[in-house]
Amino acid sequence: MLQYSYRPQFPETDVQRQGADQTWIDYLPITERPPLKWPGGARMAVMVCPNVLYYELMPPRDPWIDPWARMTPDVMMYGRQEFGARVGFWRMVDVLDKYNLPCTAVLNVAALAKFPEIRNALVERKWDILGHGMYNTRFICGYSEEQERQYYRDMRRIVFDETGVDMKGMGGPGPQAATENTPDLLAEEGFWYYSDFFHDDQPFPIRVRSNRLISMPYSVESNDVPVLATAYEADDFADLVKRQFDRLYTEGGRIMCFTVHPALIGQAQRAKYLDAALQHITSQSDVWFATGREIADYYLTHCYESVVRLLSTWQNV
Repeated sequence: MLQYSYRPQFPETDVQRQGADQTWIDYLPITERPPLKWPGGARMAVMVCPNVLYYELMPPRDPWIDPWARMTPDVMMYGRQEFGARVGFWRMVDVLDKYNLPCTAVLNVAALAKFPEIRNALVERKWDILGHGMYNTRFICGYSEEQERQYYRDMRRIVFDETGVDMKGMGGPGPQAATENTPDLLAEEGFWYYSDFFHDDQPFPIRVRSNRLISMPYSVESNDVPVLATAYEADDFADLVKRQFDRLYTEGGRIMCFTVHPALIGQAQRAKYLDAALQHITSQSDVWFATGREIADYYLTHCYESVVRLLSTWQNV
């Protein structure tokens, strides 16, 4: 098994992770990689990611983010997210069930205890789980290495105890969602993939100090939040999803991550556009609908080592 641990040497400066550059992910144009072939000859993979969030009314003040913040209730955002759990999730699930697709829940882990009915729905549908922090209102910037390590261990334990899923993917709940130790710790703790690098249309090796870790394409494009939180509506979002799917299908060997949030797409006026988007992306027979775990397992087994070898050659040119 190849371990991706090559570290580039810079003759004039010692580039650290704190600096302008980073040493986790190397540049390798997608045109220079071997063709990525999906199971059964599928032209592309699609990862459907419904979010399950837990937004606190009065989260603890975080001095790393805002040292002057007051402990005041965020009533508006709390109410919107509470709608997602009370109503929007169930409306969204009604549409998803129509297509019977494997899904990867992007989960605030504390939601499993907060919303046991939602937990039961995930278990019943055998959804995979991609960690999205413990809460959507708490971040880990400023954590020590051991604090962060325990944070991941706690989340994996809770997910397994509540659902029976051995969680293999992790991302963060917001912009303060990582430290300079995050990829190394995730690999050491047995995670397979990390979803916070929005840098590619394919999985890609992440250089870590032990074990193996890949980045998984997670979209801020085919994602209802940046669309519906601005000046656009669900018909625009459905059209965006269709256009992205068509292009990736034409190119082949790509992943499309399709991300939706119950508080947004689960609104009464929007649910039919989720249906329209899913109808379009299920219209082709040679598409692999897969969970994050399935995609990571396939890539690590069949693609990882050839890309690592190519990276070593590429870096030495």
